[in-house]
Amino acid sequence: MTTRIQPLLTVADLDIMPEDGNRYEIIEGELFVSRAPSLPHQLIVSNINVEVKVYLNQNPIGIVVPGPGVIFDDFNGVIPDLVFVSNERRAEIASGDRVTGAPDLVIEILSPGAANERRDRVVKWQLYSKYGVREYWIVNPAERCIEVYISDGQMLVLTQTFAGEDELTSSLLPGFRCALARVFSV
Repeated sequence: MTTRIQPLLTVADLDIMPEDGNRYEIIEGELFVSRAPSLPHQLIVSNINVEVKVYLNQNPIGIVVPGPGVIFDDFNGVIPDLVFVSNERRAEIASGDRVTGAPDLVIEILSPGAANERRDRVVKWQLYSKYGVREYWIVNPAERCIEVYISDGQMLVLTQTFAGEDELTSSLLPGFRCALARVFSV
């Protein structure tokens, strides 16, 4: 009896994917396809981007980028909703067309559906833990909350959930404060 081994896809395979409005990501050699994000999803991305950008204009400690390609290795390439790269790491990982290494902060906005939620909560959490992302935000529009995971050196650990009237803060962005109402104003 023979066992057929499925071939692994590589980041190079992403370059031949069709330009059809879908997002193509490869995690551990497996292809993940998702539809283009909804308007409310993109408005939340825009709101967070604006808030962090205003903070960075006053505190120029790095850059925030919406939807960049992030390449970890030949078998792992994703498109997070937003990433922050500190000035200290920018030359190392963000000097070309893509981010090639772990951003300091990755922000994902959950899309509806169990498969989408599993990808962000499990698959991407494992990927970001493995490659050393320092902080990971999971933004949940349905629950109007933001979960903040911080690396303990081995994996990303849930340290705080911001909800209701809370102000979002980040250990990577000293002094940053943002009312959740501004994040979820769509």
